[in-house]
Amino acid sequence: MDIKHKALGVHLLTASGAVFAMLAMLAAVEGHWSLMFLWLVVAFFVDGIDGPLARKYDTKTNAPIYDGVLLDLIIDYLTYVFVPAYALFKHPEMLPGWAGWIVILVITFTSAMYFADSRMKTKDFSFSGFPGCWNMVVLVVFALKPEYSVTLVLVIALAATMFVPVKFVHPTRTKRWRTVTLPTSLAWTFFAGWAAWVDFHPQSWAHTGLLLTSVYLLGAGAMQQIIYGREG
Repeated sequence: MDIKHKALGVHLLTASGAVFAMLAMLAAVEGHWSLMFLWLVVAFFVDGIDGPLARKYDTKTNAPIYDGVLLDLIIDYLTYVFVPAYALFKHPEMLPGWAGWIVILVITFTSAMYFADSRMKTKDFSFSGFPGCWNMVVLVVFALKPEYSVTLVLVIALAATMFVPVKFVHPTRTKRWRTVTLPTSLAWTFFAGWAAWVDFHPQSWAHTGLLLTSVYLLGAGAMQQIIYGREG
């Protein structure tokens, strides 16, 4: 297989995320929340490997007919934003009444604006502002089941953070602390799959792993700013 076919294969891999998004949505409509998250975890894993593969095979040069960045953004909006927002709104025990409407409108609107923002990446390839990873947030909410008011405040706070210059590390592209960030991201993926596989059993150790890895992934970029400065 020559490099052009390999580059095209990367685009096809990225596009498979749309299939996983649809499978997740169908599961959500039926109320099969654990199955929905399993499909989202698969999509999350694909999203984690297609970027490095795209750079390895230089898809911009070897398969230029498809815009990999645009394709990735479309898939990310479906799997990171749309499906998890629907789940948070639709689950009968998560957000009652008006709180559910506020959350679903805030998530979808702010994420659409963020994904279209040309300033979303910093010089060190971190994200400027919370990168709209609502799939991760909602999965942790499903696992830990906090009071709805806590979920409401968390969503509003993270949505506001999308538009302030606070860094959030990219698992593969942010070089600083990558030896910690990448294994932590893989561990988060493992704990997420585990939590969904056991149907978010309250005594599962996966919940502790999810909480610890999520705290690191949410705070690492801001800690780098504190230690090294905004441009560091």
